[in-house]
Amino acid sequence: MKVILLQEIKGQGGEGDVVEVKRGYATNYLFPQKLAIEANKGNLKQLELRKHNIAKREAERLDSADKIQTALADKILVIPARVGEEGQLFGSVTSQQIAEKMSEELGLEIDRRKIDLRAPIKTAGEHTVTVTVYRDVKAVLTINVVDENARFEEVEAVAVAADTVEAQELEEDAEALAFADKINETVEAVEADEAAEAVEEA
Repeated sequence: MKVILLQEIKGQGGEGDVVEVKRGYATNYLFPQKLAIEANKGNLKQLELRKHNIAKREAERLDSADKIQTALADKILVIPARVGEEGQLFGSVTSQQIAEKMSEELGLEIDRRKIDLRAPIKTAGEHTVTVTVYRDVKAVLTINVVDENARFEEVEAVAVAADTVEAQELEEDAEALAFADKINETVEAVEADEAAEAVEEA
């Protein structure tokens, strides 16, 4: 039967598309989930009236997808994992882990099914995955799998370095304040001498 899609459905089409599907798929899934409506005469007429708005929304989605595609091309997503000898992982990095990391680090909500690993990620180091952002817009994302223990040590090192820098800054601030106090004392002394000389002359 023919239906009008109300949103994008992988392998079927996008909002406003009229597609042919099996009746059971439509009545048991698409209609209850409000993903599509029957392509009857009344709904088709309504579709014609809505086409301008649908096209506008589609253009906005494609524009957003293009921006995400460009942004992801420059990103390296670091994923800590348990690493054994010769860089082999205990297990593998899953598309679900990558999706969660994208949400956490980049603020992007991507369905794990739209992340193509090509092959299971079972070694440390850099890997590339393909992310279907929207329809035919795909992005290549670099994943850097690191030893979770090394990652922890790195975070500790960064924290220590930050504390050291902060301590140095505080010390410099203290020295600057002390220097300023000395300058003020000198100025006050000079002003006092000048005042005393003025009194003597008078």
